[in-house]
Amino acid sequence: MPAISMHSRKSILFLPALLALFFLAGCGTSNPICGSSRPKPLIGSLSPSAMDFAQVQQGAVLTIMGSQFVSSSVVVINGQTLSTTVVSSQELQVAITTGLISAPGDLNVFVQTPGGNSGDIGCASGGSSSVLVLTIT
Repeated sequence: MPAISMHSRKSILFLPALLALFFLAGCGTSNPICGSSRPKPLIGSLSPSAMDFAQVQQGAVLTIMGSQFVSSSVVVINGQTLSTTVVSSQELQVAITTGLISAPGDLNVFVQTPGGNSGDIGCASGGSSSVLVLTIT
């Protein structure tokens, strides 16, 4: 039986550990390939969560609170992507006008962050938050 040198044993053990680091670790600080990926946004609350149509006619501001917002995160209301001000990683603001809302009703609000890395390398990136409802009376 041929002898295996200590150097060969180290190489054999190193390769599986390296593969596990890149492909099983997923995104985050433990996978250096995913360093530029963007987190999926998390939405927590709307302020206000309800407003009068008269407020909309005057031009209201909706504040979206949550976490993992980045500079490319946008607010989507009833399928329409809005010009979004990123105040911080936990706060976004959008203008609510009659151009967006023409009558009272319930509106679906969520935050979307585009992907920032290739999915080919095992890194999930970006995505959409859950949906909250803004009520216009």
